[in-house]
Amino acid sequence: MNYYLAVFKKFSDFSGRSKRAEFWYFFVFNFSISILISIFGMLAGKSFGNALSILYSLVAFVPGLALNFRRLHDIGKSASWLLLILLPLIGPIWLLVLFAQDSAPGDNKYGPNPKGILVK
Repeated sequence: MNYYLAVFKKFSDFSGRSKRAEFWYFFVFNFSISILISIFGMLAGKSFGNALSILYSLVAFVPGLALNFRRLHDIGKSASWLLLILLPLIGPIWLLVLFAQDSAPGDNKYGPNPKGILVK
């Protein structure tokens, strides 16, 4: 839960690096909240559910985008790699593989290792 809240606290920070755990905890919590909103929306009514879903999507979009940038920076890739999402089928799979990679050891041009591991 702390990782999820940390993403919202750093919502406008598109520089630096984010650990793999921060990314995946945010992903799981975000997915779970979206499912719960969908279920609640089916129970409460279609128009209210759609409005609530759109509202949550708008609130989570910028923090999620910033997290994606920082996660790519953590593995030593430029944020422009996020454009892979535009490639049908292979793009999202490729991004999933990139997001699952471990942090680049030591410091890189995007900042110090968020794990605090130094390369000797």
